[in-house]
Amino acid sequence: MAGSGEILRIFPDYLRDKWKAVAQKADRLQEIRLRVQREIVVILDGKEFFLDKRGQIVQDISVADKMEGQDMDAILNHVCDYSLYAFADEMRQGFLTIPGGHRVGIAGQVILEKEGHIRNMKHICYMNIRISHEIKGAADKAMPHIYENGRLQDILLISPPGCGKTTLLRDMVRQISDGNRFGEGMNVAVVDERSEIAGCYMGCPQNDVGRRTDVLDCCPKALGMMMLIRSMSPQAIAVDELGGEEDVKAVCQVLQCGSRIIATMHGDSLEDVMEKDFFRDLRERKIFGRYILLEKKDGKCKISAIYDRSFRVCCV
Repeated sequence: MAGSGEILRIFPDYLRDKWKAVAQKADRLQEIRLRVQREIVVILDGKEFFLDKRGQIVQDISVADKMEGQDMDAILNHVCDYSLYAFADEMRQGFLTIPGGHRVGIAGQVILEKEGHIRNMKHICYMNIRISHEIKGAADKAMPHIYENGRLQDILLISPPGCGKTTLLRDMVRQISDGNRFGEGMNVAVVDERSEIAGCYMGCPQNDVGRRTDVLDCCPKALGMMMLIRSMSPQAIAVDELGGEEDVKAVCQVLQCGSRIIATMHGDSLEDVMEKDFFRDLRERKIFGRYILLEKKDGKCKISAIYDRSFRVCCV
């Protein structure tokens, strides 16, 4: 769980007094949204608040302070350790991962190469600081149901946006890797395309993903799965947000190589996922042994049901 000191370290020294009140709510803090010449927005427990000129958290937008361009530049330089060049590869993807596993999304003017690829980004005027909350034990309810006779099943986590699927996936990877009372520890490989699972900073995971886990950071899922199969011989591969034909083909190749797959997918229900065209092959072959459905109820995220490969409910 992020602490107040960790939040303050996101900002250069001269701005830290202003952010003390926000940092003190680190356990509830989800996002800080900064837009040049627009109101400073703070998301706490899923609700929108603003920061006034004194650094107090307020609900009235009319008294909210606005982000100054020079402060935005200072924050960007600070999170890049005053070397923007060293972070050029990450900036091309539109985000930076910083110590603690927090992710700083950026937007501004894109510089394209002749081939249409993004070469760099400049005039950064928009920033979304997403606070990482590692919750050990988040997968405890699921763990008894993802094994059969000590053998890990192929797993798909299904969730609407903002329901904690990545948090659940991260803790599941940790427990599978370290071993638990339902199964022995396994070599797990993570394709962390957007640095959200392990939260790597300079290649080193900031989140605990287990002692037997290898991470391929900032790599497209389909490509990364094949790279890890060839290089790390994993017993299981974990990926976040399957989203197309290429991802599905890679999953099938992983299974043909004898590795287990642990994946997530956006969806409001099991039926919603089953209807996706690119998912048809996996559905018809009954690839996944467990489907775990998440939902948000009364403002809280939880597992609503777990299904087996025949889509029968095995836990509610």
